[in-house]
Amino acid sequence: MSWVAWRQYRSQAVIAAALLAAFAAAILVDGFQIAAHWHAILLACAGNSACLHQEPAPTLVNGLVSDLPYLSLIVPAILGMLWGAPLVAHELETRTSDFAWAQSVTRTRWLAVKAGLLLLAAVVCGGVVSALTTWWSGPGNAQSGGQFSPGQFDIQGIVPVGYAVFAMALGIAAGTVARRTLPAIAVALGGFITLRLLVSDVLRPHYLAAITTYYNLTTGFTPAGSAWVLSQGAVSRTGQFVSAGWGSLGTFLPASCQSLLQGPPSKSGSLSAMFSCMQANGWRGVITYQPADRYRAFQGIEAGIYVLLAAALIAVAIVIVRRRDA
Repeated sequence: MSWVAWRQYRSQAVIAAALLAAFAAAILVDGFQIAAHWHAILLACAGNSACLHQEPAPTLVNGLVSDLPYLSLIVPAILGMLWGAPLVAHELETRTSDFAWAQSVTRTRWLAVKAGLLLLAAVVCGGVVSALTTWWSGPGNAQSGGQFSPGQFDIQGIVPVGYAVFAMALGIAAGTVARRTLPAIAVALGGFITLRLLVSDVLRPHYLAAITTYYNLTTGFTPAGSAWVLSQGAVSRTGQFVSAGWGSLGTFLPASCQSLLQGPPSKSGSLSAMFSCMQANGWRGVITYQPADRYRAFQGIEAGIYVLLAAALIAVAIVIVRRRDA
């Protein structure tokens, strides 16, 4: 059974291997250039940490290759649509299931072997793309500490592997339920995008309780390392919150402070005077964030969510295949 499944998907495997090789070549060439540039910056800024974070910061990444790492977001959806969705749906559409399920191999084993092979392929593809992207992003992470931020968190570490496994399982389950390839592809794509948005925007900030810190506006506060800042601004003694950017701040400030908002905001003196006035009138800075040391925990939690959902979807597909007439 395993040999039959391999022969059925060997052409797709060759194509996927060729695409991964091309992706790896482009990422490696650009990655070594970025690493060399970052090494030169480190040498130039030796002994001066402020030099590494100067404004504007030295540009490490540019050009078309800078968009390639975002394939970590696209590859899972493609796998689920083109490999997962047709697994059962195509067999039912072409009626080859009549022959496949009438053999000595049980339906459960038939689906387990084929789904297992595709899930393994999803792990390999997602893992290779994610590993290359994580390596490529290393100098940028060291410079800006942004690997915890949305967009960067999603393309590095182990979470892209979880995305790939889930997308493949979703495609398999959708094809099993719909019994048609095109509807299964639509469900796989729509379901993957919907869940990704739900998890990243709604669930992820609350995996662990965020930390809220109040600070003196005149001194400021910056979380250590690559913390994920969820919100930042100022709060009055009555609890009125204004987000950073101070767009609506003038509505709540006393007249003595409002006049300072009319000055050039880029002038550090004007900002210092405004913050001093706010501080004198009972305003405090407030920031809510996830500390940098929670990055790996968040990676594990999110990958675990997608793997568990994938396991549930495969279980649903097995139950339906076992109970459905060909």
